[in-house]
Amino acid sequence: MIDESDDMVRLLRSPVISRDDQLKAISALMDKAKMNALTKRFIGVVATNRRLFALASIIKAYLSILSQRRGEVTAVVTSATELSEKQVKDLGASLKKITGSDVAVETAVDPDLLGGLVVKVGSRMFDSSLRTKLQHLSLAMKGVA
Repeated sequence: MIDESDDMVRLLRSPVISRDDQLKAISALMDKAKMNALTKRFIGVVATNRRLFALASIIKAYLSILSQRRGEVTAVVTSATELSEKQVKDLGASLKKITGSDVAVETAVDPDLLGGLVVKVGSRMFDSSLRTKLQHLSLAMKGVA
């Protein structure tokens, strides 16, 4: 997506950098990335309207709408360690059986989980992390649960 380096953030957000300078810089980046003409025109309009700071949000919203139109749902899977491509593929296939629609799997890593997974599909969340299981066990041992 968009590089979050200091220079890029300064280019996108600084009111000191003129509209023309922003447009020149973003045009040079698009040429270097060999983007197609439609994408260049769209980002040019965004730059002309001084809305480059919102580009990441625009892209995220577009991808969300595109997924909905394709009948896809997005699952955010958080694990204690990085998942392999095979694990992500297998998880996507399992989630497709459960949800009945294509599933785009986004992964995140949270070492605090200790093990297991936390899967969020829409408003539903499945937490099979070791951290949560240990918390439940601790509460049960205290007699709170």
